[in-house]
Amino acid sequence: MEIIDKLTYISSYFSKVLRKKFGRGPQSCQASMCSNYLVIYIRGFISPMEEVLLSQGQRKYVENAREVIIDHILDELNGVIQVTLEVEIEDFYHDWNFPNNSGLIMLVLENEVIELDCKTDIDIESFEAEVARISALVQKVPDAIKTIPISRDIVLVERVGILVPIEKALITKGFITELKITKDELEKSYFHKDRRFDGIFDQPLRDIFIDWNMKDDKSLMGFVLK
Repeated sequence: MEIIDKLTYISSYFSKVLRKKFGRGPQSCQASMCSNYLVIYIRGFISPMEEVLLSQGQRKYVENAREVIIDHILDELNGVIQVTLEVEIEDFYHDWNFPNNSGLIMLVLENEVIELDCKTDIDIESFEAEVARISALVQKVPDAIKTIPISRDIVLVERVGILVPIEKALITKGFITELKITKDELEKSYFHKDRRFDGIFDQPLRDIFIDWNMKDDKSLMGFVLK
């Protein structure tokens, strides 16, 4: 199979599993990859039960339930990726934008699958400087920032060393869920409202997704352009 066919197969499989688990499949589900990063961009995916909960202001319950189910689905997806791409998942991240009815699954693979042209026209130095500036407003400047262009429409950013001492103490005390919920609300508000990306991207910004690996002090962000 060509790499495009493999990505199409992965997208189709993931869409079918979402329909099976949630009772409703997404309007669109597209897989893209570069180097050892695989992303699945999902649009139009909120189940009837979730719609009711969101309308009642119960977003926290929707996020918690979805995280449990998605983590279970990713266990199944790991087997499909092993067979299709002949590589295992090293780490995974996922985030959802409920107002935009979209989500992004971000997978870090153990090895590079195939060399693809992952160039980008954006000024990476300016882009990473802006990511560092906003990160510092919320917590601190990351120890390392890495930009990974996936396609013309999707750019990933890996941040390493973002936790401050009090956050590390909370993790040690077992408050990972509470910390993640707080960081999710705070970081997204800054990256959406205080951003200065318009002069960096040549296309309007559609979505920003953020997830964390608290144990390893890492974060993976996804920027989706229109």
